[in-house]
Amino acid sequence: MPNTVDVSLPARSDFPIVETCVFLNNAYWHPLSLGAIAAVQDYLQRRATASTRVSFAPAGDQVKAMFGKLINAQPSAISFVPSVTSAENLVIASLGIPGSAVRGNVVTDALHYQGSMYLYRSLQAQGLDVRFVKPRDGRIEIADLETAVDRNTKLIAISLVSQVNGFQHDLKAVCDLAHSYRAYVYADIVQAVGAVPIDVAATNVDFCGCSSYKWLMGDMGLGFLYVREDLLDQAVRRVQFGSRQIGNYENHAFPCEPLTGTAGHFEVGSISETAVAALSYSLPFIQRFGVDRIQAHAQSLTARLQKELPRLGYSPATPPETKSPIVSFVVPEPKVTAAWLERANIDVKIDQRLMRVSPSVYNDHTDIDKLLNALSPSSRARSARSSSQPAGFEKMKNS
Repeated sequence: MPNTVDVSLPARSDFPIVETCVFLNNAYWHPLSLGAIAAVQDYLQRRATASTRVSFAPAGDQVKAMFGKLINAQPSAISFVPSVTSAENLVIASLGIPGSAVRGNVVTDALHYQGSMYLYRSLQAQGLDVRFVKPRDGRIEIADLETAVDRNTKLIAISLVSQVNGFQHDLKAVCDLAHSYRAYVYADIVQAVGAVPIDVAATNVDFCGCSSYKWLMGDMGLGFLYVREDLLDQAVRRVQFGSRQIGNYENHAFPCEPLTGTAGHFEVGSISETAVAALSYSLPFIQRFGVDRIQAHAQSLTARLQKELPRLGYSPATPPETKSPIVSFVVPEPKVTAAWLERANIDVKIDQRLMRVSPSVYNDHTDIDKLLNALSPSSRARSARSSSQPAGFEKMKNS
């Protein structure tokens, strides 16, 4: 029987969101596909009806293996975590930062995730030397990172793709810099994996963390932590302990046997099986299209925005060479612009004075046309005439 699977982009028929609004806010969260919804429903049905003698849970090991293919890593180097924030906190704790044995510093940058900024500001208040590198023209220059790093640097922590404006680090260059000073690199890849190619082996990155509800098209409550396995029980120590780290049940008579690998160091208790179920569909879906093609499709849409939105008065905040699916623009009147887009049923992120647009596999040039039309002077004039008191969106707080 011939293969009838459609691998063309855009994949509009796979996502019910296209029937409800023009959704260009995938960096905020990615809508579920019909296939992922069916996988979750199938799990919930079996969860509701199966006995303990029947395996009803999705295959987490297979999901890890599929995630590993996306970043070129072995499944044994990957652990489930509740979120990307928990992954970064685990890395910090497992390296002994801060602590009496570590009298070094951590280098990060102002385009790193806002939750990470809070983490490092909190550690700074406890006495840790934290060095924040500022962006120039929407970029973090490798030369500026190098200025901040010295022989006492323990860790460089970055977002591979920034949730602020889509800027993407040269991960290999950052790792080469860190390793030349015997420091480690943690990369938050939540805005990258599934949207841009990642190769942890080629870059030699030490740690990567992500959630699954963005470009992996999964759900909240589950993410991944990658750790170079040669660091386990060497630079990295166990900092939490639980049932998912042992190979057999422990009671008073029979001791347990600790598992090896990254999961054996970082997994503790129950995980979100509904998120695993969603990923059991979405990860093969991503691999079917290929990350290179997904990236190229998004680029065809963001390139138009980079060209057309400045003509409408929206200055770009994203470097033109950026290859992530995220582009940001300075908005003169955020509340008014938000109201225009709400009336046009277009969903983007507007926070403070930045408008972030992030198209995905189901978006097409018709969506871009609608966004540009809603922001055009003629459309703005019509909107102004129809309402003298436009209501603004509630400010989004999550990324």
